Amino acid sequence: MAKKKKAAAAAGAVMAARENPYVQRIIEDDDLRDNVRVAFEAARQAYERVSRGKAPAKVLEDKKFHKELQTAAEALKKAGESLREAPKKKRKRKRKGRKLLLLVLAAGLAIALSEDLRNKILDALFGAEEEFEYTSTTTPSTPPASGS
Repeated sequence: MAKKKKAAAAAGAVMAARENPYVQRIIEDDDLRDNVRVAFEAARQAYERVSRGKAPAKVLEDKKFHKELQTAAEALKKAGESLREAPKKKRKRKRKGRKLLLLVLAAGLAIALSEDLRNKILDALFGAEEEFEYTSTTTPSTPPASGS
């Protein structure tokens, strides 16, 4: 029975974590995760410096210790600012312009490459070309007979 209760409690905790907006932000935001990771690593390194057994006065004078604490503080500040900001919503791009451009380019290529299509479009726009046979109304002049 105790195992079932623990499993149910764990399942409830997982569901609560999934619905938590902060957990969602950590899952989705790469910059936030990087800031938390940098803060954790810098704080761990600073703690290791303190736990080496140096005298407190020497630890306070340690420039690397101060730099690690400053890095951790800056990373935590950035992470906090990121959490306070509204979640970045993914924009849905309107691709109508791209589709229209692609359609115009494809039509232009088709017209340029296909003479039959080009003729059909010209006939539709300006009317069919009148075909006629040319017959001369003048008679060709006959060269003078050379007879000397």
